[in-house]
Amino acid sequence: MGIIIALLSGALMSLQGVFNTEVTKQTSVWVAAGWVQLTAFITCVVIWLFTGREPVMGLMQVTPKYVLLGGIMGALITYTVIRSMASLGPAQTALLIVISQIIVAYGIELFGLFGVDKTPFAWHKLIGAAIAIGGIVVFER
Repeated sequence: MGIIIALLSGALMSLQGVFNTEVTKQTSVWVAAGWVQLTAFITCVVIWLFTGREPVMGLMQVTPKYVLLGGIMGALITYTVIRSMASLGPAQTALLIVISQIIVAYGIELFGLFGVDKTPFAWHKLIGAAIAIGGIVVFER
């Protein structure tokens, strides 16, 4: 199930980037990013109303506090995806985003950052990242 959800996430991210880039062409990048965040918030509230309704004040108990920066990151992700898709196109942008995600995520695991369990270095993961980078070079030719 995790594989299916991850594939769906990637597809939605690609579609969202294309849609947001088009909205930006007709408005501005911050209007588009604001619209994305506002509609995401409304969607979350509506779904929350129909599901468990966990107390919102639970956010005050979250530790460490820096993990609450996800919304700010979301706004910056929206901005950077819009800008990169406008200049590179959807396919190249998606490739570079995935490579960046792989490298950063592996670094987080490797060093045990942000509460993630530390994993030992594995050559095959480094080789996999290098092959993915090589794939970008091949894709670009």
